[in-house]
Amino acid sequence: MIGGTLLRYFGLRFFYAVLAVLVGAMALVAMVDFLEMLRRTGDMTDVSTLLVAKITAFRLLFVTERIIPFAVLVGAMSCFLNLSRRLELVIARAAGVSAWQFVAPAMLVALLLGIAATTIYNPMSAILRERSVRLEDQLFNPGGGFQPGGSFWARQRSDEGQAIINAKASRQQGNELGGVSVFRFDEAGHFRDRIEAKKATLEAGYWRLEEVRLYSSEAPAAEFETYRLKTTLTPAQVRESFATPETVPFWELSSYIQLAESAGLAAAAYRLQYYQLLVQPFYFVSMVLLAAAVSLRFFRFGGVQKMVLGGIIGGFFLYVLAKVTGDMSKAGLMPPFAAAGLPALLGGVTGVMTLLYQEDG
Repeated sequence: MIGGTLLRYFGLRFFYAVLAVLVGAMALVAMVDFLEMLRRTGDMTDVSTLLVAKITAFRLLFVTERIIPFAVLVGAMSCFLNLSRRLELVIARAAGVSAWQFVAPAMLVALLLGIAATTIYNPMSAILRERSVRLEDQLFNPGGGFQPGGSFWARQRSDEGQAIINAKASRQQGNELGGVSVFRFDEAGHFRDRIEAKKATLEAGYWRLEEVRLYSSEAPAAEFETYRLKTTLTPAQVRESFATPETVPFWELSSYIQLAESAGLAAAAYRLQYYQLLVQPFYFVSMVLLAAAVSLRFFRFGGVQKMVLGGIIGGFFLYVLAKVTGDMSKAGLMPPFAAAGLPALLGGVTGVMTLLYQEDG
């Protein structure tokens, strides 16, 4: 069996390789993002370079979170190729060490990295991302006006029936909305009327609408200065509808799912994000297996470049597959757990089958 010293050596070599790739990628992303922020603030006065650097630093973890699996893949290929080039793997094989034994330390380190990425890295990136958004709002929106950002949708239930709310702009995480349209339905689900308002503010137990125009099929259009729309939504529930799943820390996702479902809001995207983070350690392990399948060939046999290119293409394919299955899950065409686990399962099975063919005939 492989000794403890050799196991630690292979594991540390893999860890340092992944760390070097990740740090290099983060440095590149930080530089590009910093230059872009400088360009956006170039016409502004009294904007310090320190503030721009702080915004860039706060959102760096969020931006680079998606490249960690590729850092594991590239780091694993680099580690195995260097070991093979320096004939260390040849010596290990001559001593009776199989490929599975010197791949096992990298798999263990990848599993630990995945656990840390889910439980530590993701919550930190979400918290720092929220701080960067606040700093950007203070910088680019000092007056506190509404920030257009696509459409905001929410569904609510009350003793008056159901209502679907759409807003063109929002601030304070959805507690104040601008350009509001409300579609109301009765208890039987039949359309009742439509409300157009310039502004909506969430109060205790109701939305306070301003500059309102009410359209109904049973009466002429009516105008109101203010209008109260009953609601059972709380600020936390509205914030959950407003926040994207990627900005919610891992430890809060389960409560977001429960509150969203109790309020009648769509929770498929949050559930998918939760399962993707749960299977992330195994996704990292599948990247190691995929890297080992294309990186353990001896240099003197040739064809290493093609195999490395195949590994990169395989990693990109898994990334695209994760996007496709995620979209299918959000559309209700695939269970969230299956959508989250399929890329990791496919990558792991491909790596294992390839290694079995190469090593055991």
